[in-house]
Amino acid sequence: MNKLTTLLTAGLVSATLITPAMAETIIGVSWSNFQEERWKTDEAAMKKVIEEAGAKYISADAQSSPGTQLSNVESLIASGANALIILAQDSSAIGPAVQKAVDEGIPVVGYDRLIENKDAFYLTFDNKEVGRMQARAVFAAKPEGRYVFIKGSPTDPNADFLFSGQMEVLKEAMDAGKVEKVGEAYTDGWLPANAQKNMEQILTANDNKVDAVVASNDGTAGGVVAALAAQGMDGDIPVSGQDGDHAALNRVALGTQTVSVWKDARALGAAAADIAIKLAGGAEFADIEGAVKFSGGPKGVEMTSVFLKPVPITKDNLSVVVDAGWIAKDKLCQGVKAGAVAACD
Repeated sequence: MNKLTTLLTAGLVSATLITPAMAETIIGVSWSNFQEERWKTDEAAMKKVIEEAGAKYISADAQSSPGTQLSNVESLIASGANALIILAQDSSAIGPAVQKAVDEGIPVVGYDRLIENKDAFYLTFDNKEVGRMQARAVFAAKPEGRYVFIKGSPTDPNADFLFSGQMEVLKEAMDAGKVEKVGEAYTDGWLPANAQKNMEQILTANDNKVDAVVASNDGTAGGVVAALAAQGMDGDIPVSGQDGDHAALNRVALGTQTVSVWKDARALGAAAADIAIKLAGGAEFADIEGAVKFSGGPKGVEMTSVFLKPVPITKDNLSVVVDAGWIAKDKLCQGVKAGAVAACD
């Protein structure tokens, strides 16, 4: 674990101690899906903290269905969960299940994605800053030109947080006419196939005259790169992403993706587990270390939140993810020519 990850987790996790009551504590986790590779990493970190504290981990996978997730949360409540961690498939649709838990006195941690309920805790990375980091990296590579924005799922508030951060960075250049937006699309379900289709349509509409793509995560970036590759344009067009997916980091090393903003899922999973255990034990939101007030969601609901810090990974600092044990060097450097990337030498 690198220094950053250690700092992120230490303050949040170190105070969790095993007590006799922990043996009766059940933490229920509702996953939207396991489509992105990172969610299994989040889960492993979460389980480790919960089980080491002497509590019990139970979970359910909604498989990308908002209706299934509603049923899953009700089942977790019926199974005796003392606290819930919810990665929402649809932040609005999950509202009734969250309210049911709150009404029954069960603490809820909205995980990674905002669920606007004043009685739910919100834990995530600073997603607006992720968007800024994405735009900065693409803009550094292409300070002028025709830009495409491949956004996240319209049912996930993070999609708009990211886009807002991207626009903050690029507004001045856009106002000056140096950057022109020639395509913009949400990606239903964050699915790479949908991102690829959107990118193909934008390329067709613009006769392939595209200079840069700000894609909002590594899955959508993968879809974008596939669309560019079909036109022989991969490697020539800067593309952003986030999550530190292994395939994306390899693309960064190969030069087909410019940046992957790394959000160490191990730190987020561990923090969520620790917070849920504390809340299940009777802690108040204000007792959680690092907690701040946040009201930047679509509805302006004031919530108690913890935001972890992301790290942009480019060719210049790929060694950070290797040194942190996030990815093995051979996997990162697969297909990379000798001498092309310092981290692969």
